[in-house]
Formats: sequence, structure tokens, C-alpha cells
Amino acid sequence: MVLGGVLPDSPIVHALVIVAATGFIWFGSGWLEESAERLAAHYGLPPVVQGSIVVAVGSSFPELSSVVFTALAGAFDMGVGAIVGSAVFNVLMIPALSGIATDSDLDANREIVYKEAQFYMLAVATLVVTFSLAVIYIPSPGGGLVGQVTRPLALIPLLLYGLYLFIQWQDVNDHDAVGDTQTDIGRAWGKLAVGLVVILVAVEQLVGSVEALGTTFGVPEFLAGVTVIAAATSLPDLLVSVRAARAGNSTTSLGNVLGSNTFDLLVAIPIGVLIVGSVPVDFAVAVPMLGVLTLATVLLFTVLRTELSITTLESYALLVGYGLFVAWVVAETAGVTHLLRGS
Repeated sequence: MVLGGVLPDSPIVHALVIVAATGFIWFGSGWLEESAERLAAHYGLPPVVQGSIVVAVGSSFPELSSVVFTALAGAFDMGVGAIVGSAVFNVLMIPALSGIATDSDLDANREIVYKEAQFYMLAVATLVVTFSLAVIYIPSPGGGLVGQVTRPLALIPLLLYGLYLFIQWQDVNDHDAVGDTQTDIGRAWGKLAVGLVVILVAVEQLVGSVEALGTTFGVPEFLAGVTVIAAATSLPDLLVSVRAARAGNSTTSLGNVLGSNTFDLLVAIPIGVLIVGSVPVDFAVAVPMLGVLTLATVLLFTVLRTELSITTLESYALLVGYGLFVAWVVAETAGVTHLLRGS
């Protein structure tokens, strides 16, 4: 049943829920972006910090909440494939669509390239190391390349995110902007909170309806999780980044992409582990997926570094890259390729 049993469980109803939820996410992301801009102006935050922390954490709130809810329900699954699928969507599709949505090139800067992008690569590497330690020191009884990620291991990525926050705090201290004292700070925080709640509820309904339609039409779980579900949970990030790009805030747009992925990898997954206590990870599935994510990140890094901008042609190149990723996922689902040995 949909909406707690209020609406009947049928394909037409789920399609209507998807349309309605998308509309609510659009409004919620607008409130999130507007309140984040006002808060950044009030506290004198540089644009890159606004995008990579304030907006990124806000737009990643649904992913974090879903991890917490499933963990509390005792049905927590690491879901590395779905998380990496969302991350690949973020680093390829969102910058591409943001670049296409603007009338000119999507400008980057050295702070985005040499701090945000490279720190995100470090986040991916840290997650691989954490999974490796789980397989080496806490192997599962069944054998194979399966290990248990425990609470002490989950602290490794969390500590790295603490370093990330420290670096951002140092950048804020080095920023010379004067805060806007005329901003109604209470109203801005309130609008931010309302926007987060709207996005959270809408994304939950959206993902539920997408999953139901996938089951109805026989879409394989792995394919749906890595592509459709990943794109659905990334919709807030997409709308926020496109809005920021069209408004000329390219630094905020790109900072949101990289900051959201950094948050998801270093915070969302570890918090789920801290709640449950221990979760299994299949190294043979996780590492190839993270390897694909690394290639996608390198592609984005290369595009950003060339003249510190994303041109329209480069935006379409990123779209092609995501198309190749989807084609590979389909090939894995159909059994044409076998890179995911543990699947």
C-alpha cells in the first residue's frame, strides 16, 4: 500500500506518486538552496563550503535517514552497489546536466579541483582500505572474500570526515567575507528544516514507488538498485546543483556534487554500521564497483582540470560515460560480463 495504506497499491498510483514526489522534491530543494545561500551569507561562508557542507549534507539527508531507519528496523544491508551507483550518477550525470542547463561553460576553480575532487578520491580509497581490513582481520565464517565491518573499523572513514570538516573550517577562517547581519537567521534555519523534511518524505515515497514498479515489471533488483533507485535518491542533489548552475553559482553546484558523495561514503555508511554493530561486505562485489566509481571520478577530475571548466562538449562526454556505466550494469545483470565475482 502507498502512503501508509491510504492509496491502493497499483502501477498507476505508483506512477502518480512518482510525479507528485518529484514535484515536492523540486520545491524542497528550492527551499534548501535558498536557505543555504542566506545562511552562507549570514555566516560569511565561501561558496565552496556552502556547496560541499551546507547544501551537500542537506541534500544527502534522505540517504542518511534511510540508512538509519533500516538499521533501526533490523533490516540493514550495506547496499554498496546502490550507494556506488548513486555516487557514479552524482559525478557524471549531475555535472553534465548542470553544464548543459547553463548558457555558458560551468566554471570550476583550483579549490574544487585540488581540494574537493582529490579529497573525494581519498574518501573512495579509505573505504576500500576499510573493507580490506574487514576481510583480512574479521573474515566471515563462510569463507570467501567476505568480511565484517565492525564499529571500530567504521570509525576510520568517520575520522577522515572529521579531517574534512577541519579543512573546511580553516577555509572559513581564511575567508574575508563579512557576514550579512540583515538576514533573518531564525527564518532561514526554519526554512532549511522544512525543506529537509519535505525532501525526506518525498524521496521515501519516490523510492518506494520506483521499487514497486520495478518489481511489477520484473526489473532485476541489482539493475534497479544501481541505476533507477540510485538516480531517485540523487534527485535532490541533481535539482540543487542544476538550480545553482543556472543561477551562476557553479562553485556551489560542483561543491554539492563532491561534498554529497564524500558525506555518503564517509558518514552515511559508517553510521549504519555504528547502529547495527557489524555488517558483512563482499569484497568481490565492493571493489569492482568502487573501481568503476574511481574511473568516473578520474574522468570528472580530468574534465574539471582542463581550463578549469566544463564545456558543453565535455558535458555530453560525461553523459556518454554514464551511459557506458549503465550498459556495463545491464551486461552484469544479463551475465554477459562477470567482473562482480561475488554477485
